[in-house]
Amino acid sequence: MSKTKLPPLPSDADLRRLIHFSTGDGRIWLAGQRMVLVHTAALGALRRELMQGVGPEQSRRVFTRAGFAAGERDAALARQIRPQATLYDMFVVGPQLHMLEGAVQVTPLVFDADPATGHFRGEFQWVHSWEAETHKRDFGVQDYPVCWMLIGYASGYTSAFMGRPILFKEVQCVGRGDACCHIVGKPREEWEDAEDLASYFEPGSMLRTMQDLQTQVESLRLEMAADEERTELIGQSEAFRRAYALLQTGARTSVTVLLTGETGVGKERFARALHALSPRSDKPFVAINCAAIPHELIESELFGAEKGAYTGAQATRPGRFERADGGTLFLDEIGELPLQAQAKLLRVLQEGEVERLGATHSRKVDVRLVAATNRDLEAAVRDGRFRADLYYRVHVYPVPIPPLRERLDDIEPLASAMLERFAALHGKPVPLLTDHAYAALRAHDWPGNVRELENLVERAVILARPGCAVDAADLFPGIGMPSGVPVDPSGQLAPRPGSALDCRSLLHKLRTCGESLDDLEHGLLTEAVDMARGNLAAAARMLGISRAQLSYRLGRGSDSPRTRAAPAGGQP
Repeated sequence: MSKTKLPPLPSDADLRRLIHFSTGDGRIWLAGQRMVLVHTAALGALRRELMQGVGPEQSRRVFTRAGFAAGERDAALARQIRPQATLYDMFVVGPQLHMLEGAVQVTPLVFDADPATGHFRGEFQWVHSWEAETHKRDFGVQDYPVCWMLIGYASGYTSAFMGRPILFKEVQCVGRGDACCHIVGKPREEWEDAEDLASYFEPGSMLRTMQDLQTQVESLRLEMAADEERTELIGQSEAFRRAYALLQTGARTSVTVLLTGETGVGKERFARALHALSPRSDKPFVAINCAAIPHELIESELFGAEKGAYTGAQATRPGRFERADGGTLFLDEIGELPLQAQAKLLRVLQEGEVERLGATHSRKVDVRLVAATNRDLEAAVRDGRFRADLYYRVHVYPVPIPPLRERLDDIEPLASAMLERFAALHGKPVPLLTDHAYAALRAHDWPGNVRELENLVERAVILARPGCAVDAADLFPGIGMPSGVPVDPSGQLAPRPGSALDCRSLLHKLRTCGESLDDLEHGLLTEAVDMARGNLAAAARMLGISRAQLSYRLGRGSDSPRTRAAPAGGQP
């Protein structure tokens, strides 16, 4: 319904509660998104550099696209913050956030929208536009509108809110001498100059040319490069690069490789990458989990069986070694093999031939063996659970795969790739992760490693609501808002609430017990770690600090709890 006189904007108290200034760790949060206070002078300097370097057209594209991305992010909050509100009150979350973020003062003039049909018509008045003021000061009055980032924000926000392309156009602008800025928004197809308007939301000609050249170079590089560049492994951390470098070096040979690491680090993925990088990449890759096969069947699975070799063997069946002939056989959890199977495996590795159960002759096989274990095979040898001769045979070229907690820089690219994969698998749109969600992912100890991350991401994709970003609480139920202080109605940082502790009594006890403040802090940290059973991330959440802060403070103590043995699932 068209409105000539719109109601006043609703209170923004619900939005202000989402803004937290966490002075202790130098971060500002808007709900789960990290924000930054930036001088308009700095943005103005960037604007001047772009204007002088690439001209107004390309500069406009850059700022418009940046604003569009910001608007899309804020749109995810609208329906989440005011789910029971009217459509108008829900929509104006965007204009109100734009004001709270210091971009411009917004007055709605026309709002006519119907999400069911996709109809939209909106008009808004802007006052105190930072872009108009900055551009006019630096370049004087122009003959074109200059609120590029603000227009991008309005278009990105409304497009995401309505679920269809909505473009805004600045019909009046202070930057070109008008008394105020006035914008009009409607669906893309309703603009006569839609192609011209839409061009600013797409990569400009200069950027497109650079991307085209980059694509051509990448294609040529892939054609010239070895297969080592074509694996699906994702990682950029130093720990990952070390493991991958070992993998690359060993892949070019036929050496037996032993992949070691905790459960869930991705040993099979590394094994598949090793095969893809090797000269055997066009031959079979056969995998078997030794822990998943009953002991009485493992030999027939590995070496095959003739018809009638045992009860139930109704047909001749080749084993995994024969099926992998010419290629790679991956033995996962090799430490779980029974001793009898270990002896036969050693013979295959030494002689290069396999004998099926019930057969009277052996068959030659050419197989590259890759084994994996999460156990300490040396300890298993000492305990008599693993043959020493087989251990030395498979331990020729060990490749330790680091746990995820040592690959913090890999968490974001891994999570992003998993979001796309699981969204496609479950037929859902790819959700966004908030900055708070990424921070929570980095702070987690990851006892289940990459497999645990996969489970968390898949669950988040399934539970994600349309148009809503995935926050930390969606990944880790019970986690609170980012720490900090909110903004009060006057725009001031709200005072911190008084402590609920009896600080006077606590101080008296501290003075009389003969211990120092450092001793008290160390005791609290130790108690939290003990209560969390060695899980530093959980202990940090209990104390309301980050995991890095907890690790630093523990390190200052002479008897740090980090030296204690933490149970499985905790990271000391």
